[in-house]
Amino acid sequence: NNNTRAYCILQLALGNMGTSGGGTNIFRGHDNVQGATDLGVLSHTLPGYYGLSKGAWAHWGRVWGEDGEWLAGQFDTLKGADGKDKSMQNLTGIPVSRWIDGILEDKENMDQPNNVRAMVLWGHAPNSQTRMTEMKTAMEKLDMLVVVDPYPTVSAVLHDRTDGVYLLPACTQFETRGSVTASNRSLQWRDKVVDPLFESLPDHVIIAKFANKFGWADRFFRNIEMEDAETPNIESVTREFNRGMWTIGYTGQTPERLKTHMANQHTFDRTTLRAVGGPADGDYYGLPWPCWGNAELNHPGTPNLYDMSKPVSEGGLTFRARFGVERDGDNLLAEGVYSAGSDIQDGYPEFTYQMLKDLGWHTELTPNERAYIAKAAGVDGFADYTEEVGEQSMSPFPSDYDDKVAKVNWKTDLSGGIQRVAIAHECAPFGNAKARAVVWTFPDPVPIHREPLYTNRRDLVEDYPTYEDRHAYRLPTLYASIQKNDVSKEFPIILTSGRLVEYEGGGEETRSNPWLAELQQDMFVEIHPRDANNIGVRDGAQVWVEGPEGGKVKVMAMVTERVGEGVAFMPFHFGGHYQGADLRDKYPDGADPYVLGESSNTAQTYGYDSVTQMQETKCTLCKISAA
Repeated sequence: NNNTRAYCILQLALGNMGTSGGGTNIFRGHDNVQGATDLGVLSHTLPGYYGLSKGAWAHWGRVWGEDGEWLAGQFDTLKGADGKDKSMQNLTGIPVSRWIDGILEDKENMDQPNNVRAMVLWGHAPNSQTRMTEMKTAMEKLDMLVVVDPYPTVSAVLHDRTDGVYLLPACTQFETRGSVTASNRSLQWRDKVVDPLFESLPDHVIIAKFANKFGWADRFFRNIEMEDAETPNIESVTREFNRGMWTIGYTGQTPERLKTHMANQHTFDRTTLRAVGGPADGDYYGLPWPCWGNAELNHPGTPNLYDMSKPVSEGGLTFRARFGVERDGDNLLAEGVYSAGSDIQDGYPEFTYQMLKDLGWHTELTPNERAYIAKAAGVDGFADYTEEVGEQSMSPFPSDYDDKVAKVNWKTDLSGGIQRVAIAHECAPFGNAKARAVVWTFPDPVPIHREPLYTNRRDLVEDYPTYEDRHAYRLPTLYASIQKNDVSKEFPIILTSGRLVEYEGGGEETRSNPWLAELQQDMFVEIHPRDANNIGVRDGAQVWVEGPEGGKVKVMAMVTERVGEGVAFMPFHFGGHYQGADLRDKYPDGADPYVLGESSNTAQTYGYDSVTQMQETKCTLCKISAA
């Protein structure tokens, strides 16, 4: 998180935020990773990054039409430090990077009543994660392991289990339809190319089978049209998340608008990404979020975040006022700057009903919009009031409603009325604030260097130490207790890992493709000529790469000056070998990839980001020897 924020601050200082070709996009490794994150496939948020607060659950309860008490009843309770019970509904879960510890950690050290006993790895490549020797142990300790993927992943062969493992064949994106969201926040609608092959099923059918099996399909699909008992309608699923994801503007990209874009791609300018004429005239390709309001607002999407040169209604945007209006006496709102055409020519906080009223804009809400706002505030009997004043009335709420509806904001108003009125005045619904470089809620409010847990620069540990051991995401997380141990004499070479252009992710799909597999047939480690000569290794020879936590891999040496002296690099897309053993015979018949190899993460070690818990794959130590 420190590295990423440092890049963002640099771009701010250079004036590259809010400009075409600028920005700080984190480029993803697959075409829908951004979309998966946006829809809440995380351990600490609901869809649209709403968090896990009582208000966030209440919002999604309204979207889903679900009873709040029933939702709360699905969660266990935990004794807090104060001895009081607290619901796990509001506590962050265990992230995918730490599922191993959810199984292996002493139960007394965890913020949940029991260890993890079953895992469903759905579209997940386990060889993309570190500590694979411990992962093998964790897999073998589970009661049940379920793998959902188009190909058997390393999950199918790493362990030595003979029962309790289920491989469920999932479809590829060519065998289903629906939206995907790329790094630039644009959505695309994909049509089915071929029917599902063999016994494979699309994800939405698999989840429907789960829902039916566990007995809550009637609730789960309450608002979803069903093509049959186990086939949810994808367009209907899209319309449901359109109803709820107001925070980031996932509300205007209806199936109909996305399909129009796909059918008329030729009308979009390839540089600006804006349609010139045609049925999508003025839209930005894929309606990049935020695409404010509902489809009737016809917002074109936001091609560049924080571009104040455009009106908000045409894709412009300010910096978000997410952190209040002041801190330590300092004004956090923008001063004297605003997006083009804004009726508020200064900074302003996020929009609430009270703010609309203070500005005199509340009378622009329709009766239907006011009804939704009242419902979000938990006000009873408002329907009778709207009938009394008449459907066409633009009257405000009666005075006795004011306190109840005052705090309803642009994120929880399911009508989109608050957003609509704000944008009618060319204001950003989330406010207009200063860019934030200091994150006072993070361990390091300003990005600083922290020397990696495993480092051969012991002189830097004194100046740039890591954190003290801490507790996060239900688990203890080690920092200083690892870094204090100097293993650099036995493991002198810095080891890093990364991607190849030929392969993707864990590599099961791409190493099973004969045309791609032909391009890179051997797992390898890149070694500088000086290091290779010092250990007596020639290019193409087999070597052992061993990490300080006991994991080791047998790979081919690539002697090259692409890495510096004292540095080694390995790609992480390989699997099917484990510490020198070939596991090809463990794959189901005919399902083994063309190319197998060691997983680099077998030799990679412990280490987790202080905020995100992302595992450390870029910096550890190793020793290399001839095999």
